[in-house]
Amino acid sequence: MRFLPTEEQTDFARAVRALLAAADVPAAVRAWAAGDFAPGRAVWKRLAAAGLFAPAAPEAYGGAGPLPVELAAAMVEVGRAGMPGPVVETAAAAVLLSRLEGGPGAEAAARFVPRLVAGGEAASLLLPGGGPYALDADAAEHCFTVDAAGRLRAYGGPHPVGVEAVLRSADPARRPARLAPGGGEVPAAGPAVLAAARTAGDWARLLTAAQCIGVGEALLERTARYARQRTQFGMPIGAFQAVKHRLADSLLALEFARPLVWAAALSLDAAEIAAAKLAAGGAAYGAALTALQVHGAIGYTEESDLSLWLRKARPLRDAWGTPAECRAVVARSWPHARRGAPAP
Repeated sequence: MRFLPTEEQTDFARAVRALLAAADVPAAVRAWAAGDFAPGRAVWKRLAAAGLFAPAAPEAYGGAGPLPVELAAAMVEVGRAGMPGPVVETAAAAVLLSRLEGGPGAEAAARFVPRLVAGGEAASLLLPGGGPYALDADAAEHCFTVDAAGRLRAYGGPHPVGVEAVLRSADPARRPARLAPGGGEVPAAGPAVLAAARTAGDWARLLTAAQCIGVGEALLERTARYARQRTQFGMPIGAFQAVKHRLADSLLALEFARPLVWAAALSLDAAEIAAAKLAAGGAAYGAALTALQVHGAIGYTEESDLSLWLRKARPLRDAWGTPAECRAVVARSWPHARRGAPAP
């Protein structure tokens, strides 16, 4: 059995990597953290034009999907480049809306999804159980929220997003926003919205796991290069066993997490997605700790590009499912949990 991405999937990821490599993403990240969204949105529009969000929506809405494996592969490259903005949330919003069939929900999908997929417009997303804040709501054209009663609210256009406050994050380029209650329009409500929200939440968790893989790879690559360059006692620090072991542990964690992400993208099973997120988030955070130990405090300074990835690792580990939440999902999927027996 050949459990590897296909040539088309690899080509898609390679195209996203080339586009991001040609852009000055670190400068866009710093500008985004300062509230200047123009450089990041310029890269965003090029990504949308290249089809980054197409796998999130079916052809009826201008997409090419649903193709979760392709989108996960692209999100690895987004994480590797450190791209700012609600990339995962925009893709998950397209998933949410495109699953609303019939009546006002379908009208909302036809109105919004093509603009998210190919129009270069960004969306923030707030779902039940997804956390209390809407990421980058002040930078997005749209914001979609679903409450526990299944009411979908859409902000944007004549219904501007009511942002009460933008809070600080460990990653300055992540801008969690607290929304004002009420407002927006309610294009759909009911059990179908809640079902679509659960699916969108699973996609958001999967794509965040893929992003974690990319962040971990970027950190490990930069740390290994630094270990070969910096010398101590007349030799590169990468020659010391203690440094080798840390780098090897980080590499193994990433390599063990990667097939879990691909398997979860193939199955879209909630428990497999949670397991992938748990492993990928832990691997990225471990790579960040290794990078900081090898670089020392210089790696955390504002002047160092490494800090842009260091500060992403922990927020991404906790986004769309903390380790504890992911463990709970996995535990509930065990056979003894389904039978109602106590966990061992």
